Amino acid sequence: MDTSASRSLSGSLGAGSIVFMVVAAAAPLTVVAGSVPLGLALGNGAAFPATFVVCCVVLLLFAVGFCAMSRHVPDAGAFYTYIRRGLGRAPGLGAAFLALVTYTAVQLAVYGYLGATLDGLVRHYGGPAVPWWVYAAAVLAVVGVLGYRHIELSSKVLGVLLLCEVGIVLVFDAVVTVRGGSPSGLSAALFDPAKIGSGSFGIAIMFAIASFIGFEATAIFRDEARDPARTIPRATYTALLLITGFYALSSWAVVSAWGDDAAVAQAGTDPGTMLITTVGNYLGTAGSDIVQVLLVTSLFAAALSFHNVLARYAFSLGNSGALPAHCGRSHVRHGSPHVASVVQTLSALVFVALFAVTGMDPVTQVFSWMAGTATLGVLALMTMTCLAVLVFFRRTGADRRVWHTVVAPLLGFAGLAACLVLTVGNFPTLIGGSATLAAIIGAVLLGAFVLGLVLHRALRPATAVVPAAEPA
Repeated sequence: MDTSASRSLSGSLGAGSIVFMVVAAAAPLTVVAGSVPLGLALGNGAAFPATFVVCCVVLLLFAVGFCAMSRHVPDAGAFYTYIRRGLGRAPGLGAAFLALVTYTAVQLAVYGYLGATLDGLVRHYGGPAVPWWVYAAAVLAVVGVLGYRHIELSSKVLGVLLLCEVGIVLVFDAVVTVRGGSPSGLSAALFDPAKIGSGSFGIAIMFAIASFIGFEATAIFRDEARDPARTIPRATYTALLLITGFYALSSWAVVSAWGDDAAVAQAGTDPGTMLITTVGNYLGTAGSDIVQVLLVTSLFAAALSFHNVLARYAFSLGNSGALPAHCGRSHVRHGSPHVASVVQTLSALVFVALFAVTGMDPVTQVFSWMAGTATLGVLALMTMTCLAVLVFFRRTGADRRVWHTVVAPLLGFAGLAACLVLTVGNFPTLIGGSATLAAIIGAVLLGAFVLGLVLHRALRPATAVVPAAEPA
């Protein structure tokens, strides 16, 4: 029996299942453990929790147009299809390759951080020191098996892992709140406009916006969703609000646990273990041990989520002719993009091997550089998507609601463009490297977009028929 003949994906994911997958991709525990201390130390200090709310407002404006367009674009390519339908096939294909590079980078970042974290956990309990890439390769193999199978299996695994990582942090949040925080009391810095705008607000925005990567991937699961016209918007808004609430509450609890000034000082002194130390102070050794274990599962969940997103992007491009047609085939029994999944697994393995051979540090280089690349790429994609929404509805008139098709997308475009400018300006800080490295990463992202433009011209004779609602 030919298990590769189908070119459609199957599934009956509800809004809850999709929310689990995209929130898991955001890796909430990893954000609280990694990004929050950096935001406190390098950004706007004790008021950093409020920065998540500011970014949420911008992303909600983006989501309004994004969800409005999801009702009129039946394809599951997300950024790729939206930008293609709004701005044309050439920018759409450019966005597709930019998205591939972007999500590949964030997954590689996760593998680097996961390998180092797992090695540290094993050694903490008296185990042997093992190279980070051995752990990364082992996890990569497990992710590859789950990604090959039906999406329902991944959603169940992610649901369990997500509930565990969120649960322990919420327990910590509750204990801090009940105890009243540090001797100075619960922090009120996030309610003070002067403190929110203090320090390096641009750097704070940069770290906060990077923490939301993954929430926008809801539309990529359209073909596997139950009633996608309703499920995708619900999942998008729910994921964004849940992520924001968790980040703001948990980062506020961390600040309150130390006190405003002490929290900033601790974040600057020991950002890597600040959360584990803080949880240990309030929940004891058992609590800190649980957090260390769940930090590994949080990273695993993020790796699996982004693997699924990447496989579906490759599947969409395989069906469009931009990638080999085999990538656009789905498994008859699992209804999964199994070929694209295998290709994605092998490509990730090649990069992990390359990082290992070149001796790159898994945290300060692999994680830092790849996460920075992903942040810049996602911001560029979301900004273009807002523009595509504006153009699409103005040209087609498919939706006459002014707020959904003009006002919110325009405000979202302005907000995201501002975030993009801030990120570009502070990019060397984000990647922990030099201006030269920042320029190289920028050139790689731009090169991916240009590659799509070039391929569009090469593929144009085979795709001459253009739907009326889609510019050439």
